[in-house]
Amino acid sequence: MPYLPAGFPDGAWLPDVVVALGEQFASHGHELSLVGGPVRDLFLGRTSPDLDFTTDATPDEIIAAVAGWADAHWDIGRDFGTIGIRKGDDTIEVTTYRAEAYDPASRKPQVQFGTNLADDLVRRDFTVNAMALRLPSWELVDPHGGVKDLVAQRLRTPSTPEESFSDDPLRMMRAARFASQLGLDVADDVRAAMTAMAGRLEIVSAERVREELVKLICGAHPRIGVDLLVETGLADVVIPEVPALKRTDDEHRRHKDVYQHSLQVMEQAAGLETDDDGPVPGPDFILRFAALMHDVGKPKTRRFEPGGGVSFRHHDVVGAKLTRKRMQALRFDKDTIKAVTRLVELHMRFYGYGDAGWSDSAVRRYVTDAGDQLERLHRLTRSDVTTRNRRKAERLAHAYDDLEERIAVLAEQEELAKIRPHLNGEQIMDVLGIPPGPQVGKAYSFLLEHRMENGPVAEDEAVLVLKEWWAEQE
Repeated sequence: MPYLPAGFPDGAWLPDVVVALGEQFASHGHELSLVGGPVRDLFLGRTSPDLDFTTDATPDEIIAAVAGWADAHWDIGRDFGTIGIRKGDDTIEVTTYRAEAYDPASRKPQVQFGTNLADDLVRRDFTVNAMALRLPSWELVDPHGGVKDLVAQRLRTPSTPEESFSDDPLRMMRAARFASQLGLDVADDVRAAMTAMAGRLEIVSAERVREELVKLICGAHPRIGVDLLVETGLADVVIPEVPALKRTDDEHRRHKDVYQHSLQVMEQAAGLETDDDGPVPGPDFILRFAALMHDVGKPKTRRFEPGGGVSFRHHDVVGAKLTRKRMQALRFDKDTIKAVTRLVELHMRFYGYGDAGWSDSAVRRYVTDAGDQLERLHRLTRSDVTTRNRRKAERLAHAYDDLEERIAVLAEQEELAKIRPHLNGEQIMDVLGIPPGPQVGKAYSFLLEHRMENGPVAEDEAVLVLKEWWAEQE
C-alpha cells in the first residue's frame, strides 16, 4: 500500500498492484498512467472502485506486457483499445491512448488510437477526469487544471464543451451525474452547450443513458442533477414526464408547485434510507426514482373544479402507466420496472386513513398489495408530506405511525406477507369434487377474499365456508 509523495493530499495511497503494473509496463518499454476517476478521487479523499490505466501500448502489446504476470486477461474491449486484467483480487482496465468522435448520425464512437498522453487527456470528458499519474514515477499530469477545478467545485471540459459533447453526447448526462455525485457547479459555457445540444442525446443508446440516470439518481445530491437535466432540456429527451410537472402550475397558485414538490419528496425519501443492515440500504434507486415520478400523472389528470379548486383524480394510476412506459423505453429490467410502478400506483393509498381509519381487512390489503415493496412504500408515503402546515404534517405522521403499529401487530398474528387461503387448489378440488379448471380459480379467489376480510380461520371452518359459497353458485 504505497503512499503518494508530497504534493498529494496527506494519507493518499494506492494499491500495491498500481506500482507493480507500472513497473511491468516500464520493463517492456511502454508508458503507463493511472487516469481519470482514480486520480480525481485521490484529491477528494475517496477510494475509487475502479482502476483505469492508459498507455502507448497497443492492445496486442498490452497483452504481451502482462503475460505471465496477470492471473487472467480478456479482450472484449479490444476494438476500443481496452484490455481487462485480473491480478489477485484486483480488476484492472488498460486502454491504449485514443481519440474518438461520434458521427452525427451514429450511436457508436469511431475509435482512433493516439500516440501520446496529452492528446488522450484533451479528449476526455471533464478537466477533473483529465488528470493522470505516470507510473512508476508518480508524476501528476494535469494540463487542464483539474485539481484547481476540484478545489473550486467547478465542472469544465478540457476542450470546448461543443467539441467534447460532439465527441460523445452522453457527456452531457455525465455532467449532470457529476453534479449529483460530487456537488460540482457546472461552468456557464458547459451549461450553455448542454442546452444548445440537448437534442444530440437522442443518438445515444437507451442503455447508456439509463446507466447515467441511475448513477445520477443515486448520487449524494440528486436534486441538483435532476434540476440540471430539466433546466438544460436534457430531461425532455430522457424523462420528459418530469419537466412536464411544471405545467401543473396555474396563475392563481391554487395548487403547490408539483415539480419542486417531487424534488423535495425525492430528497426526503433518500434521507429515510437505511444502512446496509436495514430494510432499504441507500442509495436506493427504486425508492428515489419512485419518489421523483410519483406525481407524473398529474399533468394529464388536472381538472379545475367549479369552486376554484384543482383535482388530480386517479393520477396515481395514470402515473404508474407513464412511469412503466418511460422505464421500458430506457430498457430497465422487468423487476425494477415492476417495483417502481407499484410504488407510484400505491403512493396515495394511505391518504384518508387518518380521517376514517381502516378495518383489519384494509390493512391486510395494503400489505398484500405492497408485497416486497412495503418498506419502500412506508418511506415514500412519509416523504410525500411536504406541507408547511406543521399541524397537518404532524397529524399525517401520527396516522402513519398508527398504521405501521397495526401492521406490526397483525403481522405477528397472521404472517401478513404470506397471506394465502387456508385451502390450496388440491384441497378445493377434493372438497368440491371438481376437476382442474376455471372453477378452482374462482373458489381460490373467493377464499382469499374471505381471508382478507375475516382473518385466519380453522381449516374445518374454511371447508364449511367454501361449501356454502359453492351451493350458491349452483
